Amino acid sequence: MTPDADTARPTDAPLTDLDHVTIENNDAPDECAIFPREASDEKLDAAWIVAYDDGFVSLESMR
Repeated sequence: MTPDADTARPTDAPLTDLDHVTIENNDAPDECAIFPREASDEKLDAAWIVAYDDGFVSLESMR
């Protein structure tokens, strides 16, 4: 299988280690925030992703 040109990572591009935290909300669904592990405070303001409960699928369903 050949990767699409739009999704292929250039061989010289650095990999980024990611970390995550679960945010438990009392009056809303819990959230999972994903962010670069070594990001500075300034970069964290813009470099994160949040996923909500309906944004997840089971691993088995994707196989």
